Amino acid sequence: MIAILMLCLFSSNDSFSQNQQSKFEQDIASLISSKPKQYTRIDSIFKPYLRDSVKIKTLINKASSINYPEAESYGLNALGALYRNISHYQQSIEAHKKAKTLADISDNTELKVVSLNNIGVAYRRMDLVKPALDFHTKALDISRSVDHPSATISYNIAVSQNSIGNIYLILEQYDLALKQFEKSLEIEKKAGNRLGLAINYQNIGYAYEAQGEFGNALRNYKLSLEYNEQINSNLGRVICYNSIGQVYIKQLKYLDAKVIIEKALDKALHINDQFYIAASYINLGWVQKELGDLSASEDNLKEGLKVAKQYNLNSSIVEADKHLSELYYKTKDYQLSLDHYKASVTIEKTINNDRNLRYVNDVIIQYENEAKNKEIKALADENLIVKSKLERNQKIFWYSMLALAIIVGILVSLYRHRQLQQEKQILTLEQDMLRSQMNPHFIFNSLNSIKLYIINNEKENAVYYLNKFSKLIRKILVASSEKEISLEDELDTMQLYMNIENIRFSNEIDFEIKIDDNINTANIKVPSLVLQPFLENALWHGLSSKKDDKRITLRVYRKQDDFVSISITDNGIGRQEAEKINRDKLLKRKSVGIAITKARLANFSKGYTNDYRIAIEDLYDDNRKAKGTKVIVEIPTRSSVLQTA
Repeated sequence: MIAILMLCLFSSNDSFSQNQQSKFEQDIASLISSKPKQYTRIDSIFKPYLRDSVKIKTLINKASSINYPEAESYGLNALGALYRNISHYQQSIEAHKKAKTLADISDNTELKVVSLNNIGVAYRRMDLVKPALDFHTKALDISRSVDHPSATISYNIAVSQNSIGNIYLILEQYDLALKQFEKSLEIEKKAGNRLGLAINYQNIGYAYEAQGEFGNALRNYKLSLEYNEQINSNLGRVICYNSIGQVYIKQLKYLDAKVIIEKALDKALHINDQFYIAASYINLGWVQKELGDLSASEDNLKEGLKVAKQYNLNSSIVEADKHLSELYYKTKDYQLSLDHYKASVTIEKTINNDRNLRYVNDVIIQYENEAKNKEIKALADENLIVKSKLERNQKIFWYSMLALAIIVGILVSLYRHRQLQQEKQILTLEQDMLRSQMNPHFIFNSLNSIKLYIINNEKENAVYYLNKFSKLIRKILVASSEKEISLEDELDTMQLYMNIENIRFSNEIDFEIKIDDNINTANIKVPSLVLQPFLENALWHGLSSKKDDKRITLRVYRKQDDFVSISITDNGIGRQEAEKINRDKLLKRKSVGIAITKARLANFSKGYTNDYRIAIEDLYDDNRKAKGTKVIVEIPTRSSVLQTA
């Protein structure tokens, strides 16, 4: 009887397996025959098989054999996601990059955006902030360029915004991070995407936890857990269990924390996600340390550290080393405690080094400025409409008056308009000049550089450069209120500017100012802060990519009585090589400093008989190899002032 039952059971399983295989073959045949190009159409057919690597590879091979790049790209993205979920990040990135290439070949915007975001997620899981941000930013650029975004594009905008929110978390800008997550959350609510809702509530909880608002953090973590339960996501459960457990530890609810973290570890081992296996072991070791179970704590922390090192999970390595340091301190094994503390600090520096933060901040500032520019443009368009209506109404009103009144009114209006335009142009130039000198990027990096001296206990350097920085800011603020200053003051300000910028180059730049004996800089007037953009170009385009022997020479001399000549010479890589490097960058930084300076010089020169002149010379050695750039600015002086009655 038992044998008969077993035979029936095996027959039933075989029948189910055959039916399942038959259904898969039918779906593949349907997909291959119809060849849909839209991501949602492909996904609606193949979605049930996304956890089966064999079936995904079957799709990839069949799509490749019939030259169906859309399905092959979809399959490679699905395969990359599987690799990522078992912490095989390099294989994941390779699959997603192949998917991106196929999306380019088929010119499929949806698949391009999906591939770019997937690459960014894999890099972010590896704690590689810079490439992660590059790919998420590129995905967001493409998505925003679509006039009527599909559901897939809208979802990926939410993914990109969520990633930018995570970057704000790195910078500890929690309020800004919450704004990004709320934007992403709105998109997910409209789409009814429960996975996206789970992810965003999890991130919002993390931001609140970092601010010490544990009640709000728990509420959002539990909301995230509810959505993960609805979609039956074990990965989501693991993430939420660990997050809730960490909050319980911080609330000193150690037993509650231990129970839920053990559940997280059990499910992490079940799904074989090494990232969260490492995190769960470390969290379990943490709570055991707090409970006084030091032996078990040591075992679990070591196991978490082992997994983290095996898969290059830098954040987890840092956490494990920190907790092991505290544990060994408790056991009075001070040497081991010190070793693990040093190890954690070393790895942490590689994650949050100054260059990463500066790079991330550049991109964030760029996007904030773009958003503000769009708002300004919208307001300007609205103002133009209002202005147009007002002018039309004025014309109707004046047409009812006497002809003489109309002519007088028009002449007065035109005269006043011309005056306002001139005043507006001057004001705009001065405001643009001030923004270019005191932009958040420059201030952030200057203060961050001084902060490093304080962290490294280099008090004298910190005080010295802080004093220089305060003097520079004061001079910039004073200069911004004046249309022209003495050349002497301008040179002093540029010396301060170069002192501050030189911190970021480890004081490798040899900056020198040479003034000919026949020049009295106190009696020569120039537009305020007119030389800074040229020095900035020399620094960042000429010298930033050069390894050593970095020099900038500023020389003041006179070739003609009516002009003072100022040359700025660097021994950098030259304009041609600098342009090549800029073209290769994924994110290109646009500078308008030179354009603003030319406009200000043109306005300054209106009071003189002669106009300003700017010449740029490329310098070469005997072998015609670029050895730097020389900029010559010729500014009219008082001897050429226009004579007025």
